[in-house]
Amino acid sequence: MTATAERVLTIMPAWNESASITNVIKEIQQQVPATDILVVDDCSDDDTVSVARAAGAKVLRLPYNLGVGGARRLGYRYALENDYDIAVQMDADGQHDPRYIHDMMAALSESDLVIGARFAGEGQYKVRGPRQWAMRLLSYALSAIAGTKLTDTTSGYRACNRQLIAFYSRRYPVEYLGDTVDTIVQAKRAGFAIRQIPVAMRPRQGGTPSNSPGKALIYLLRSGLALLLALVRR
Repeated sequence: MTATAERVLTIMPAWNESASITNVIKEIQQQVPATDILVVDDCSDDDTVSVARAAGAKVLRLPYNLGVGGARRLGYRYALENDYDIAVQMDADGQHDPRYIHDMMAALSESDLVIGARFAGEGQYKVRGPRQWAMRLLSYALSAIAGTKLTDTTSGYRACNRQLIAFYSRRYPVEYLGDTVDTIVQAKRAGFAIRQIPVAMRPRQGGTPSNSPGKALIYLLRSGLALLLALVRR
């Protein structure tokens, strides 16, 4: 099957992203016209659903706020039930540049899961303090588990093939950081090949980031716990 014949679904979890999601959808449509776009709304209380539909995306609404993991699991289930060959997951806030979708899909010829990595030599994205320590810890541990160098294991910008779509539709974790850390561990243990490609991260196009020193320290502690749970999960 050629790349042009493959059916591609872009999955975007969204919670109160009405300020950015229209531009994100339009940019995806321009860069990758062949992809379908699915917005999984996680009980937004703004106009996310209506503006996403108006921009041309398919929209599913969760009945309860389940977080990004629950939203992505529903997206993968939709991809499986509707016979997609490739699923690309990305955020709805505009930080993920759709220009890299083609590169990520091309990299699937040699792997099952492709991670768009912010710290692989492209772009100027930086983090500091406890958040940086946590990311380095996770990358070191998960590189050893995956058997390949991974510099950005918490990146939510990813692409996967048909086999991994089926796997994630049943097993995608919903716990905090499970959608990043645990998904890598589970995929590797199930025999899937993992690699990364460099991508540049952009500033948010809307909304307010929730970073603070206190939250960064909590992130460090939760990252360690998430890694431990991923390693002991049967």
